Amino acid sequence: MRLRVKDMDIATGRVLVATLNEKDAEKLDINALDRIKVKKGRNTETVVVNIAEGKIAVPKGKIGVSEGVVDSLKLKKNDIVDIALARKPLSISHIKKKLDGQRLSKKEINQIVWDIVNNKLSGIEIAYFVSACYTHRLTLNETVMLTKAMVGHGDILKLDKYPIIDKHCIGGVPGNRTTIVLVPIIAAAGLTMPKTSSRSITSPAGTADTMEVLANVSLSIKEMKRIVNKIGCSIVWGGALNLAPADDKIIQVERPLGIDAESQLLASIMAKKHSVSSTHIIIDIPVGKGAKIEKKKDAQKLKKEFEAIGKKLKKHIKVVITNGSQPIGNGIGPALEARDVLWLLKRDYKAPLDLERKCIILASETFRMAGIKDGRKKALEILNSGKAYKKMKEIIKIQGGNPNINPDKIKLGRYSFTIKSSKNSVVRDIDNIAVSKIARVAGAPFAKGAGIYLYKHAGKKVKRGEILFTVYAESKERLKYAKDVLKKLNPFVLK
Repeated sequence: MRLRVKDMDIATGRVLVATLNEKDAEKLDINALDRIKVKKGRNTETVVVNIAEGKIAVPKGKIGVSEGVVDSLKLKKNDIVDIALARKPLSISHIKKKLDGQRLSKKEINQIVWDIVNNKLSGIEIAYFVSACYTHRLTLNETVMLTKAMVGHGDILKLDKYPIIDKHCIGGVPGNRTTIVLVPIIAAAGLTMPKTSSRSITSPAGTADTMEVLANVSLSIKEMKRIVNKIGCSIVWGGALNLAPADDKIIQVERPLGIDAESQLLASIMAKKHSVSSTHIIIDIPVGKGAKIEKKKDAQKLKKEFEAIGKKLKKHIKVVITNGSQPIGNGIGPALEARDVLWLLKRDYKAPLDLERKCIILASETFRMAGIKDGRKKALEILNSGKAYKKMKEIIKIQGGNPNINPDKIKLGRYSFTIKSSKNSVVRDIDNIAVSKIARVAGAPFAKGAGIYLYKHAGKKVKRGEILFTVYAESKERLKYAKDVLKKLNPFVLK
């Protein structure tokens, strides 16, 4: 069938989509979400079909195409294209196999990952794969094969260094900005740490969001390699690189579903670490109410699985189980967290001590894993001597930021409100989920200056009239939303 092109001026993201009028679809017995081949000259692309009822959106004789199809086939308005029914991707049958609880082969896993990377699977089909792995957990060998497939279908940062240090936190705890402190400490000791980090999906800030307050994080893999070879480290956004791209697409589906399949979590983390050629990896698993892992026994189980997959991939793994029962640090939100980090590195009295303690624990374990004795003493010496701050200034400068930025001058949201204690008491608990929700409603992480600043932590005494926390927003409207949410949620529980 030959149809005339109509540019829908819609970006559909990773999946290529075309829309047919229902009358044209009937002629070829095509249904919604079927696949068709669209051919223009020598170029052919397989796309997912939407059906338009009536003639307003897409009239009979026309085909509406998304921007991805326009770009791929170099189409112009009213071009003539040929369409034909296409078979479903090979990986559909493999996904069905996993839904039935059967084990997948290396070839089958590779095909699934290839189809994900090359946009052959719709979001629904990827969701079925995620659900299959959630319901019928991948074996250790399947997880290793998935990890290697993810790495194999992306770029790899190759460095002529040893050891190469990396770090990952499971997440779920607001603040907890240890990476931006840990990288300069480790690099100042002469070790190599090419850190790629994520932006936030459900939290008030990811490491990349916070680092972006201080420097550019959207670098190419070539630029990242140059930086690491020159100063021994980097703190960049992994999404700007083509490292394990299948993982990013799987995560996009997992988040709305609220599914975090454990085997995919393992493959996801290890694929990103494998793709930067890391040899020594420290994993932080915070445990506590509101964190991703709420029970110690679940953390211990996950720890053993990380160690097992690390052994299979010939990686040195150190898993540290930490306290995730409340936010780490005082600032929650990109700019507020950036202030905490710089105050800590500058040894300013305003630095949050809980964040410092955790960073020293992680640095100590990292040094021990890398063969450096008395890691705690080494970490403290690097911090107190100013070597870590000096290295941080190098990172900021080489990534295009101002190395002399004053943390006290970092711009926060111009609108704010403060909550004070109504009585003499003790802070019994701080709700991780409530804190994250309020900070996000206030505008974080997209509004860099939005978020929450905590003046008290759990276990601390508080007098009547003392400040518990301040909420910042960049607009009056956002501040109003945060106040409305605060009426329904209670982030601070006082005894």
